[in-house]
Amino acid sequence: MSEKLLIAEDDKDIVELLKLYLENEGFRVIAAHDGKSAYDLFIKERPDLAILDIMMPEMNGYELTQKIREKSNIPLIILSAKTQDSDKILGLDIGADDYITKPFNPLEVVARVKSTLRRYLKLNKGMKEAEENVLSVGVLRLDTKRFTLYKRGEEILLTPTEFKILAMLMEKPGRVFTRVQIYERINGEYFMNDDNTIMVHISKLREKLEDDSKNPVYLKTVRGLGYKIEKIEKME
Repeated sequence: MSEKLLIAEDDKDIVELLKLYLENEGFRVIAAHDGKSAYDLFIKERPDLAILDIMMPEMNGYELTQKIREKSNIPLIILSAKTQDSDKILGLDIGADDYITKPFNPLEVVARVKSTLRRYLKLNKGMKEAEENVLSVGVLRLDTKRFTLYKRGEEILLTPTEFKILAMLMEKPGRVFTRVQIYERINGEYFMNDDNTIMVHISKLREKLEDDSKNPVYLKTVRGLGYKIEKIEKME
């Protein structure tokens, strides 16, 4: 069965353009032209991925992202005319997995949708089929079967992108991964205009992992190289 995509966008021409390209790739597309209707569709239809505009009536894209994140970890891609780094950082900060600015190339949107879905669905399938596998570093336990992080026994909600980054790092504690390596792991392709994306996801992960995100113990930046998870003995 083809994956179902939700588009929340008040510009009907953009919706029709995206539907044309996405349906041509075999996706089923549902659409809403305001945030409230989009959320109602999300609850009713349970899409596999959502593409969200920011400036919409009734409920803006930021609010919609937050409300969806309260219910689901499906991939969310923001598609917006707001091009400032602060806008992009805010979108990623509240739970979006990717941020594409307008004007956009519809073929790039299709590529990102396919790449994000492929990894998300493969991850979920692998978790269902694989035997239980828990990665442990210090007080952190990452259950790759249940897609769940525990810190001192307390469950911490991760977005799909945060999970993929953390799993990559925790599989090999002490190893340094570059931004390009991390980006290619989570999205499949590296886009030069997305240099800030990894930095934002790392920052959000630090807030969730560390007792003091300004003085990290686990998730370290190796200046000029990339990021790593420190080797820390398991703690009870």
